[in-house]
Amino acid sequence: MHLTLGHSPDPDDAFMFWALAKDKIDTEGYTFEHILQDIQTLNERATRGELDITAISIHAYAYVLDKYALLPTGSSMGDGYGPMIVARKGSGFSTGDIKGLTVAVPGHMTTAYLALRLCLGEVDTEVVEFDQIPGKVASGEFDAGLIIHEGQLTYEDDGLELVQDMGVWWKEETGLPLPLGGNAIRKDLGESRLPTINRVLKASIQAGLDNREEALEYALQWARNMPAARADKFVGMYVNNFTLDYGDSGDKAVRELLKRGADQGILPRVKQLEFVAAS
Repeated sequence: MHLTLGHSPDPDDAFMFWALAKDKIDTEGYTFEHILQDIQTLNERATRGELDITAISIHAYAYVLDKYALLPTGSSMGDGYGPMIVARKGSGFSTGDIKGLTVAVPGHMTTAYLALRLCLGEVDTEVVEFDQIPGKVASGEFDAGLIIHEGQLTYEDDGLELVQDMGVWWKEETGLPLPLGGNAIRKDLGESRLPTINRVLKASIQAGLDNREEALEYALQWARNMPAARADKFVGMYVNNFTLDYGDSGDKAVRELLKRGADQGILPRVKQLEFVAAS
């Protein structure tokens, strides 16, 4: 059976799916077409049910419950770190100052945006492609930016300074990791197939962790000129034990994030969170 698999063109996702892309594991009769697009685009496509399996922001998952279930593998958790609000170096902005500024954000369905809203309430924002945000803040086009992906490690190189780390704020607020993204799968593929597909994807993640050097070399193709050591650090932040399985704390974090978002009227209430059973 042929399946479409959407994920971001980033080193952590590439690392996760190295074994799958390079035929390093038994795919149990399934073939996978890798579709690389930014997370905002994948979120939008998920609302239309276009891909069989897709990376998705946990924020966006609240809008696609009718079509997709969450896989227990493939999560990106920020455990005491995460998306960051940044401004030009020397600006001296505090978190409270951000409410009066225009913030460039990577998408209104991203978890980064949800965390921003939970932290600060109503904020004036404008959607900008995630990799363009640092440059547009550095140039003065925007007062501040909400950065994701490798920008969390490179913002100082762009002449920016940290105003607030959303993962730090969330950890202090809840004691939980910040659940940024996961993998979702179309429920109409058939309930009996879903655990097997999850097992294949988990095997790919485990193979990357077990063959880190080879998987990292492959992932560097999407590292956007990051040195290998920095790319390795970034991969380690988001491909780890949480990625193999949400676990109790990850599960609790997802439920708490979605509850708080609904309580504040930012997203629809999720009455029942649906995870595929692990096989």
